[in-house]
Amino acid sequence: MLPILRDAARGEIEEDRTIEASKNALCVVMASGGYPEAYEKGKPILGLDTVAGEMKNDAVVFHAGTSKKENDIITAGGRVLGVTGLGCNFDKAFKNAYRAVEKISFEGAYFRKGHWLPCPKRAVEKRRQPRQYRRRKA
Repeated sequence: MLPILRDAARGEIEEDRTIEASKNALCVVMASGGYPEAYEKGKPILGLDTVAGEMKNDAVVFHAGTSKKENDIITAGGRVLGVTGLGCNFDKAFKNAYRAVEKISFEGAYFRKGHWLPCPKRAVEKRRQPRQYRRRKA
């Protein structure tokens, strides 16, 4: 993936390049208590190192409303983290996302629970075909 991003940044990406995802992903947004109304900032976020170490192949945490204060990562916005579970299917991605969420904590944190329902098998099989992104010719 890194070579693709490097080539894109340089404007050198091939026109007919196909990008195929090897895993399914599901993202759970962890938000600050009170969001979207008033919410407190500056709450220390715990567990990020645990997820990065124990679940490095099963989850990725994207920072949105965070900041660094000395050696701590703290809340700085309403939508704080995008905790993304990865897996060979959507059920596994779902489980990994919520397993990672359970390891992360900050005061007032909240997130939706169980908002994903299994897709019909036929729909999942259709989505497994690689998507092709091509530049339109003028």
